[in-house]
Amino acid sequence: MFDLRPYSRKNHIASYNPFREMEEMERRFFEDPFGFYDGKALAEFKTDIIDNGDSYTLEADMPGFEKGDITLDITGDVLTIKAERHSEHEEKDKKQKYVRCERSYGSYSRAFDISEVDADKITAKYTDGVLRLTLPKKETPKTDSRRLEIE
Repeated sequence: MFDLRPYSRKNHIASYNPFREMEEMERRFFEDPFGFYDGKALAEFKTDIIDNGDSYTLEADMPGFEKGDITLDITGDVLTIKAERHSEHEEKDKKQKYVRCERSYGSYSRAFDISEVDADKITAKYTDGVLRLTLPKKETPKTDSRRLEIE
């Protein structure tokens, strides 16, 4: 989009802040390191985590994936969700003439701390591009509280 307002050198100089540019560059690099270099970033999938009292619900938006493209791995207290999307460029003949190709392809991965979750009771469903995990909380041992008398 173009700015159609008249150019004002006075306003341009007054608003120039070299530190702002450096902060923006640093933010882009750390938030999206692949996009910083070649503009073909693999966007991570977005998640919501809901506390239901006795369990958590993790909802991850993963449109365009097949159920078989998604893997869930638990190592220690870490749950890793991985998904892989292959490019149509790889699967179709190269004669197709793309005018624009913005969809990202490759491997996607997110890791979550599940130290407060009973990992043996986690369930997962994938419907309409949304992965839903039910993560039951570990039962906390009930401590009996008592007061000791001082002799």
